Amino acid sequence: METLIIVIIIFGLLVSIHEFGHLIVAKRSGIMCREYAIGFGPKLFAIKKGETVYTLRLLPIGGYVRMAGEDPEKIEIKPGQHIAFFLNERNRVVRIVCDHLEKYPNARFITVEHCDLENELCLTGYEEEEGPIVRYAIERDATYVSDNQDFQIAPRDRQFASKPLLARFLTIFAGPFMNLILAVVIFVIYFSIQGVPSADPQLGKVIQGYPAEKSGLMAGDRILEIDGKQTNSWNDIVRYVGKHPKEKINMTIKRDGEQKQVNLITGQRKGENGKAEGVIGVYQPTRQSFLGSVGAGFTQTYYWIKMEFVGLKMLVTGGFNLNNLAGPVGIYNATGEVVSQGLFFVLNWTAFLSVNLAVINLLPLPALDGGRLLFLIIEALRGKPVEPQKEALVHFIGFAFLMLLMLLVTWNDLQNLFTR
Repeated sequence: METLIIVIIIFGLLVSIHEFGHLIVAKRSGIMCREYAIGFGPKLFAIKKGETVYTLRLLPIGGYVRMAGEDPEKIEIKPGQHIAFFLNERNRVVRIVCDHLEKYPNARFITVEHCDLENELCLTGYEEEEGPIVRYAIERDATYVSDNQDFQIAPRDRQFASKPLLARFLTIFAGPFMNLILAVVIFVIYFSIQGVPSADPQLGKVIQGYPAEKSGLMAGDRILEIDGKQTNSWNDIVRYVGKHPKEKINMTIKRDGEQKQVNLITGQRKGENGKAEGVIGVYQPTRQSFLGSVGAGFTQTYYWIKMEFVGLKMLVTGGFNLNNLAGPVGIYNATGEVVSQGLFFVLNWTAFLSVNLAVINLLPLPALDGGRLLFLIIEALRGKPVEPQKEALVHFIGFAFLMLLMLLVTWNDLQNLFTR
């Protein structure tokens, strides 16, 4: 249960921050945002603030910001249609009712000749069967009722497609960008608490049961030499020890102003290249520095961005085992293991997932933010947008393939779970 709660909190944070990026830049650009949703499927909770409905939905597998004009507007009032409407004190239309007119006896009624809710913002028609044509202006924030639900109209200049190319690009890019900002913030918090890694040739925390602890080494010991070779940095220590697995080494250390000699036999572990490397069981030394924590936050985020692209390159070139791909089940299991190791590991894991979400979303694949950005780049190059129907079809097909991939990866997760 603890793992489930933490998974929900982590994914809720990652998705809400991502969608908030889209939302805030869209609103700043003057785009009407109809809904800010966390999750998909049936609504669990909804509250309207201004012109945006904020919803929490059943399936915690993502989220979205529904902007006016991204999809065709639902309402279409045709000539000859009989509708009801309400006027304000300025004699302007503030509400239009498209169906179930009998529920609105206090409304005014009109047989439509022309109704434009995007450009002209006007309604013309006959209030009486043989009467004159009347014309009413429509307020920019007017609403219409369809299937007993109220919707706010979206004038053309409030729709996504009407905005300049740069504004649309930044609106889409803002989601992944906010995930990168979140990763930086989490890493800054982490390093502010844990300390910033230091390059000094000094020992950090000593791990119980490892060669360093057994030989009497202590946190704070400064390593002057190893086997007669001078050490000037932490990396010098790591490199030398790593090259000598299960070997006896001699360290000249400085503790409380005195020099001492320490002999020990290194341990061994499997390195990233698959070869054995030596270990003695100590952490890198750290120092407390706010500015250093900020710098380390950016550095660590950049490191994980690079590692993401390394992994993607290996996936394309065939150097990556597809069985290692993890879906929701795999991430859930990995999160459970991280939770058991403590808060600091959870912070690191959350920041890593935030970077992962940002990078994956920026890939130029249909249905992802990167795919939408690709269409905007194509528009900039050709001087006109791709036809909306064609773009929508590409995104639909891409979304279908992504769902299929999700199912396959989830099946792989389940197989790995039951074959352990």
